[in-house]
Amino acid sequence: MLVSLTVGKVDAGVTVLLTPDKRLIEFPSILLPPNISSGSIVDINVSQNTAKESTEEQNFRALQERIFESFGAAEPATPVLRCRNATQTSVVLEWDPVDLATADLVSLSLYRNGQKAGNIPRPMQMHSTKISGLAVDAEYTFHLVLRTTAGTRTSEKVTVRTHKMTDLSGITITTGIMSSAVKENLAQAVERIGAKIVDTVRIDTTHFVTTEGRGTAWEKAVETNIPVVRPEWVEACEKNGRILGVTKFYLDAMRPGPPSEERPSPPIVPKKDEPAPVPKNAGSDKPKESEAPPPPSKDEEEEEDDDDEDEDEAQQPEPKVKSPHPDDQKMRLEDKTEQKVALRPSTSSRPSDAARTEQTEDEEDDEEAEEEANGKKSEPSSEQDGASFQEVEL
Repeated sequence: MLVSLTVGKVDAGVTVLLTPDKRLIEFPSILLPPNISSGSIVDINVSQNTAKESTEEQNFRALQERIFESFGAAEPATPVLRCRNATQTSVVLEWDPVDLATADLVSLSLYRNGQKAGNIPRPMQMHSTKISGLAVDAEYTFHLVLRTTAGTRTSEKVTVRTHKMTDLSGITITTGIMSSAVKENLAQAVERIGAKIVDTVRIDTTHFVTTEGRGTAWEKAVETNIPVVRPEWVEACEKNGRILGVTKFYLDAMRPGPPSEERPSPPIVPKKDEPAPVPKNAGSDKPKESEAPPPPSKDEEEEEDDDDEDEDEAQQPEPKVKSPHPDDQKMRLEDKTEQKVALRPSTSSRPSDAARTEQTEDEEDDEEAEEEANGKKSEPSSEQDGASFQEVEL
């Protein structure tokens, strides 16, 4: 196809060409003859190169095939979730390694009962996880959600029921250092209760049984917070027919020893209702005030009156001890008065002693008058037991 065009304006890079119907066409100046100028007429032959088009199309198709084979043929695999072990309060889940094909990983999340439980850390290296703090004998559903640049993949739901307290099949034991006899008895007990023993400390290990706290396996169990117990724990679980707490069976817990013949007797704690014992004064042979003596006979009463008279004349008055509590002093004075009344013989029961009692009182009055005349102050009359309330330690 031959086309005649008129040169309108010539620039260094672009030349403006005019068509017969007065349309403007910008044409590269480098493709035009070198001697043209404004007003020149140039003929341009235009044709289609079908062979070249076919070649380019084939090249393009090959490129598309290579792209599809590299990035579109393999898709990220759907994660496969399964239960590895279940106990009374925990579940161990595991899954196959994540296959992303040519896509990039965004996240791998675990869902429990339809709600997100959290993201799996380092999903390309970790292929298992442990869920703790579950209820006993309860049913749970779990599934994984894999998010990639090529889309989202969801695993099948896994239903797991935690064990009852009497179901010991979920116990997984790793043994430590112990004698061969103890290890053999432990293996038999584990087999009887339906549990299992593994060689190394794994994520599904529930208890580490040993008699000595040393070794690499023991260190790993301590680092991963696995209970380290003695073999007696397995025997106790078998005896009770249910899983027991491990507090009393820790390796570092104190073992109950045989009963000792000599045990220190616990201190005697006085009861609230019983009064505290009152010690005697140093160098005093007088009885305690709280112990009331029996009523004296006639002869004893006369002898006591004579002794009181001698003591009043011979002894000097002692300084009174100030009581820190006036209420206590008042109560003890009342007790002393009541005790005097109780010790005084009744006139109704012994009418023959009335004259003798009056004579004794008259003698006491005379003695008091003599003491006042001599300027002496008589000491307060003491009780029948000879101990005043000031002399008693509170």
